[in-house]
Amino acid sequence: MGFASPATDYVERQLSPVVLCNMTADSKVLETNTGYAIIEPVRRKSPGDVLLILCDGHTQFAKLMCGALITDDGEAIEGTALEEVEVLGRVTFFINRALGDDDCPVM
Repeated sequence: MGFASPATDYVERQLSPVVLCNMTADSKVLETNTGYAIIEPVRRKSPGDVLLILCDGHTQFAKLMCGALITDDGEAIEGTALEEVEVLGRVTFFINRALGDDDCPVM
């Protein structure tokens, strides 16, 4: 027979993106060319947020700065051009790949 091990009191659950990124039922995972992005619905936009936008039929990431959207390539979308932009969600986390074709892996 025996007794219950006290070690079971210290067992932690396994880490996963759901736990680490605080994902909810509304969160979505989007694969990017460098890894993954965790996207959540936008409830309130504030300066500095990274948003997933749909502009001219292309999805891209843009940072909200002073009433303008700054894309990854440095282009500013402002003024009347903002009327053509659809915000698909807010990026809460970027997860970068550590393995792959890289000749200089991170240890």
